Amino acid sequence: MAKKFSISQAPAFAGAVPIPRVGGDAVNVPFTFRYLDREALAQLYSEWGEQQRDLAERADQLSLPEFTSAQIDLQVGQIKQVVEAWGFDEPFDDVHIRALVASARTVPEAILAVYARAYEEARLGN
Repeated sequence: MAKKFSISQAPAFAGAVPIPRVGGDAVNVPFTFRYLDREALAQLYSEWGEQQRDLAERADQLSLPEFTSAQIDLQVGQIKQVVEAWGFDEPFDDVHIRALVASARTVPEAILAVYARAYEEARLGN
């Protein structure tokens, strides 16, 4: 009997994120990401672009600490929208997401890059 396949994607997928460590080597941490179809992903990226533009427009009105805090807030929101779980000892909750994002500027970039790369690899056929 032929194996059956579904056109439906899994609601979540895994990826290892090389979390940068200040003064040390990155640590690969398993993450579970939310799957979004093309339209939902386009909407999400559009919202993120708008949020980034809004923050950039306010940048000259904010002190560096205020700008940094606003940027962290934005990135915490992004992580919460695409991540379901992680392999850290600490729980996946608002307090620890913020602590992770605030730990180094490159941390949220690394997480979101792995998320985006999963879609890019799917587009290219792995």
